[in-house]
Order: sequence, then C-alpha cells, then structure tokens
Amino acid sequence: MPKRRKNKRITRQRDFLQTLSFFLVTVSSIGGLIIYLWVYTEIDETLMAIEIQKSTFSELDNSIKELKSDVSRLSRVDRITSFAQRNLGMVVAQPESIIIHIDPLLVDNSID
Repeated sequence: MPKRRKNKRITRQRDFLQTLSFFLVTVSSIGGLIIYLWVYTEIDETLMAIEIQKSTFSELDNSIKELKSDVSRLSRVDRITSFAQRNLGMVVAQPESIIIHIDPLLVDNSID
C-alpha cells in the first residue's frame, strides 16, 4: 500500500507541475503578444506622426517659396516706380550736378 500512495503522490506532483508549466507558458505567451502589439502600435503612431510632420514641412516650404517669389516681384524697381507715379503722384527726380571749386593755393600748401 505505501508504494501505491507514493506513486499517486508522484503522479499528482507531476500533474501539478505540468499544469503549472502550461499556465506559466500560456501567461508568458499572452504577455509577450500584448507587449508586441503595444510596441507595434507605438511604432505605427510614430510613423504616422512623422508623415504628418513631413507633409506640414512640405506645405510650409511651398508657402515660403511663394512668399519669396512675391517679395522679389514686389521689390522690383520698375514696379515700385510705376506704383509711386500712378498711386502716390510722385515724379522721378532730375539728377543734380555738383561742382566743387578747389582753391589752388590750398592744394599747393597741402603738398609741402
């Protein structure tokens, strides 16, 4: 009789260990899958955020190019001149000639 009880006890222990190992493997597998899905979701969200930032950068770059084009078009001299004449009533100034008379005595004294 004692041998049968010992075999039963060993069998129960073996069944318990197998059940425990199955439970631990199942729990660790489910935990690993949950972690994998979480990491995958985070990566996917990060990639979407990067794409949004790239499209925003592209739009802003296009806006900057358009503004630079407008600035260069509006700052042309011929456009400013025509706008000043038409809308502001300005006229083109006549060039002035400036004549400077130098006293020959001052020039001779400065060389000495």
